[in-house]
Amino acid sequence: MKNTVNKKFAAKAAVSSAAKEACGCGHCAQVHDAVSADDGERDGGKTFFKARMAAGSVFFALALALEANIFGINLPGGLFSPVLIVCLAGYILIGADVVLRSARNISRGQVFDENFLMTIATFGAFAIGEYPEAVAVMLFYQVGEAFQDSAVRRSRSSIAELMDIRPDYANLKEDGGIRVVSPNDVAVGSLIIVKPGEKTPLDGVVVEGESSIDTSALTGESAPRDVAPGSEVLSGTINKGGLLTIRVTKSAGESTVARILNMVQNAAQKKSRVERFITRFARYYTPAVVTCALLLALIPPLVSGGFDRWLYRALVFLVVSCPCALVISVPLSFFGGIGGASRRGILIKGSSYLEALSDIDTIVFDKTGTLTKGIFKVAGIDALGAFSADEALFYAAHAEHFSNHPAASAVRAAFPGAVDPSVIDALEEIPGRGVRARINGKTVLAGNRKLLEGEGVVFTLYEGTGICVYVAVDNEAAGRIIIQDEVKPDSAGAVAALKRLGVRRAAMFTGDTAREGKAVAERLGIDAVFTELLPDEKVTQLESVAAERKTGGSLVFVGDGINDAPVLARSDVGIAMGAYGTDAAIEAADIVLMTDEPAKICDAVGIARRTRRIVKQNIVFALGVKALILAAGAAGLASIWLAVFGDVGVCFIAILNAMRAGGAQKGG
Repeated sequence: MKNTVNKKFAAKAAVSSAAKEACGCGHCAQVHDAVSADDGERDGGKTFFKARMAAGSVFFALALALEANIFGINLPGGLFSPVLIVCLAGYILIGADVVLRSARNISRGQVFDENFLMTIATFGAFAIGEYPEAVAVMLFYQVGEAFQDSAVRRSRSSIAELMDIRPDYANLKEDGGIRVVSPNDVAVGSLIIVKPGEKTPLDGVVVEGESSIDTSALTGESAPRDVAPGSEVLSGTINKGGLLTIRVTKSAGESTVARILNMVQNAAQKKSRVERFITRFARYYTPAVVTCALLLALIPPLVSGGFDRWLYRALVFLVVSCPCALVISVPLSFFGGIGGASRRGILIKGSSYLEALSDIDTIVFDKTGTLTKGIFKVAGIDALGAFSADEALFYAAHAEHFSNHPAASAVRAAFPGAVDPSVIDALEEIPGRGVRARINGKTVLAGNRKLLEGEGVVFTLYEGTGICVYVAVDNEAAGRIIIQDEVKPDSAGAVAALKRLGVRRAAMFTGDTAREGKAVAERLGIDAVFTELLPDEKVTQLESVAAERKTGGSLVFVGDGINDAPVLARSDVGIAMGAYGTDAAIEAADIVLMTDEPAKICDAVGIARRTRRIVKQNIVFALGVKALILAAGAAGLASIWLAVFGDVGVCFIAILNAMRAGGAQKGG
């Protein structure tokens, strides 16, 4: 039960915090209260609200009929006017809660909110004898609020769905059997059982069983991934096949699911420049407009008379003045963009990074694990002298049997049989060069050129790209094993697509040799490559690249390793490969790609730019309509009914437009 409550709270808090902190206006407070309400209470409240609106509408219709005198009855006026009595009854049913909220907020020092504006405007309408109009303003305001509340709820639906990836329990394997426990109670190193159809509760490594797992909740990709003993499994994935026994590698608080939910829940805390401006703007805008309305009601009558006429114009001014269309729709636009990105496996830690990504100028990639798979494979074997390629591979695989070097792993993986340790008489690892071993009584060398040169072995130097493992047997060159890191299939397309999106410069950082780095850069269409870089040198080089920017756009760095963390933190926007990237890189990054696909960066840029366009549309639309109605109201050309549209209607339309950000597609 506790986990369920936490899921609901997290889903609601992520959106409602934007509304709660936006401007302090009544509408924002209403949105926050509504989004934070318990589901059962909300359903009951909706029913009561509909009943009040229906009954109030009946009284409103009756008041219109009485005022039009469709019954042909002479009605008394003054305080005993049936129109006034019926309108008061309808007004109480429809707007009593608005008046009470206004009084409560005023007692707390929060005067300039929409509850106050609607209360003063409708009280003023009653004061000048516009009884049905007062009821109509409150009715349409309440109906508009209901529609807006519905729109806000829809905008957080994707985040509520994301909360469902948090597993509620784990099947802990113990000596006495299996015990169902909370994921928080499972220690690192424990064994857990994941049955078919269950969510993986914690990150770990499969020790027994084979299956297919659904990773769509994390990556947005529907294709399942096959796992077997030795495969890494992330929390939040769903077991679609056989029974799996998994050894836990991370605690619940450090698991992939926990990191994702923490990123999403904290996303609203890092506001964009536009959001910060709108928040400051609202604090001054509403009091200024209220002051103008007061002056409009008092000063012109002193010159030309007609207090009722100028009071009516001031009431129009009040109704249209609240900036809710901006202070709600702008944060929701960014939040919609963040939610839409999360459904595509792109986790954005705040709207400020989404805004910065929309103005990308330069992008810098790490090579290994980012543009390449980071998995080394034997690409070819050159036999030398009297030895065959199979013999060269046999000696190399046995010599590298105990080495942890990635090249050694690639050599062992390429050997078709099982390595026989009994044929290895002696083994010596020579740091920075390779290994020397005695295999079947022969002295075998396996390593780089320096190893063979140091031993006086005559050999033919490899001039191509990739890593070359030289093999010598009894001081005679036996072969060259070429190992290469495979380029990701979408890397070249991603670089080309980013340039079409307007990225001015694409660069690549790598610790590899100049020859290897340049070969990859040319293949992918990278503009500049910086090779043989140490981690601290990457930061220095990034600052140099930043200084060369010719526009005010953002500098983006994409990486996945521990050595990339300083550069990710230094860049304007740091993007980490999150599926199997290091924890340090994920923590330092501003955006995490859960699929490790460079092409996702193009999706993220497209989402960012579409979100920015929607934000601009809402700002121009809301301010433009309000300015027109304010001017028309001051000139006596607008009614309170039109003012209601200028407030509630514009806000509703802006929120609906903001919700489009969640459906952003590729492209700019």
